[in-house]
Amino acid sequence: MSDNVYGITDQGRHRQNNEDAFIAELSGNGRYIISCVIDGVGGYSGGEIAAAIARETILQRLSGLSGEVIPRLTDAFAAANEKIWQERQSVKEHSKMACVLTLAVADLASNQFYYAHLGDTRLYLFRDGSLVKISHDQSFVGFLEDSGRLSESEGMKHPKRNEIDKALGFKMNIGSGDDIETGASPFLPGDMLLLCSDGLTDMIDKGTITAALNGGRSLKSVGEKLVEAANDAGGRDNITVVLVKNDKAQQQHAVTKPAENAQSEKTKIVAEQRRQSPVANMVTEKRPVKTYKGWAIFLLLVVIGLAAFCLWQYTTYGGRRESGAVPLTDNTKTSPPRQRNAQEIKLQNAIDNSKGKLLLLSDTAFKSPVIISQSIVISRDSLDIKAKGNITFKSDSGFKRPAFVVSSGIRSVVLDSLSFLGFDVAISSHDQALQLKNVRFQDCTIPVLNNYMLPGKKYVNGGAVAPLFKADSLPKTK
Repeated sequence: MSDNVYGITDQGRHRQNNEDAFIAELSGNGRYIISCVIDGVGGYSGGEIAAAIARETILQRLSGLSGEVIPRLTDAFAAANEKIWQERQSVKEHSKMACVLTLAVADLASNQFYYAHLGDTRLYLFRDGSLVKISHDQSFVGFLEDSGRLSESEGMKHPKRNEIDKALGFKMNIGSGDDIETGASPFLPGDMLLLCSDGLTDMIDKGTITAALNGGRSLKSVGEKLVEAANDAGGRDNITVVLVKNDKAQQQHAVTKPAENAQSEKTKIVAEQRRQSPVANMVTEKRPVKTYKGWAIFLLLVVIGLAAFCLWQYTTYGGRRESGAVPLTDNTKTSPPRQRNAQEIKLQNAIDNSKGKLLLLSDTAFKSPVIISQSIVISRDSLDIKAKGNITFKSDSGFKRPAFVVSSGIRSVVLDSLSFLGFDVAISSHDQALQLKNVRFQDCTIPVLNNYMLPGKKYVNGGAVAPLFKADSLPKTK
């Protein structure tokens, strides 16, 4: 194995065999790290065979991996499902065999990872000391946990925690969408991916896992520590762990000296040079003293002109805005642009550089509230922007523009599990391009401002179709 990927599997304390399998290796061209955890189900021999078929098929399908990654992942799942289904039909003893799995491919060159998931194995992202669950358990208990109806500790003890809804081999054909969960997200220097079977997460909680990830010196020591902790907690099932780390050096930015201090230092140096050089002093004394009287008069006239213009603007439009005669959209155009903060820059770059259809924003990368002082522009088509954890966007003081702007050429954008606080306009979109899932608006004058793109110099007929937005007290889970 490479130094930045490690996998380990253990039989556990109660099982007579190990039906788990894993992949932890570099792709043939060395660009990608392929990691996968496979948990076989179906009895003594069936589970092992299903896991082995899936492992072999995935490696075959991902050999020479290049181009669009997610379609290759779903293709590998479909091919493995077909082979397992054929084995179920041809061998009576294996008629109930199946497997669940989570597959992740990390591209360190572009600081990105891609994943595909089916069942109740799990994918976590570990960043800056915090652990975020990326995949969703496709089971009844997993649904209760993800919707907040069960706590983690209650889910670990639930009698139906191992009853899964989806797996390779359950039906003849599978595809992306409702069957396979897929996604992509930034994988920054210092980040770590954890893939594991339920033999780990049924035994130890998120806090214990986080402590092990924080305390390990190497991936091998972390993996062994996690397996040991699961066995110490009872080891009721096979335990498999795969770890992937982006071990590129984190960028360190040099501290820039403030302009005033830099100018002060420059003045000191020049003064010292003059003190030590009589020639320089002589030249300085002979130079005529420049006067700036003409410039001062010019600037004074400019200031007076600007003051008069502002007064005219206020007397002409101020009262009308207060009485509501001027629409709010006019206000959004008059606020001057501001300097973006670090979180805004990170968010805009994540949207502009996103690959695939899903962009995951974790609350470890974006600390709430994210202050918005310039509009975030969404110019990527068919993009699903989803928050992992609690992410709230808050209006900067005096900011009047929309927080998010959907560009005119975009046909479809989905915003999922985001919160907006204190905006005059939270989202500006057009036509039917915007879809919302579990989005909350707090103290926003206009949550969504929708514009219709109509051709010029032509007769327009028809009416605006009411948007199909619905509000609920509970988050939507499907």
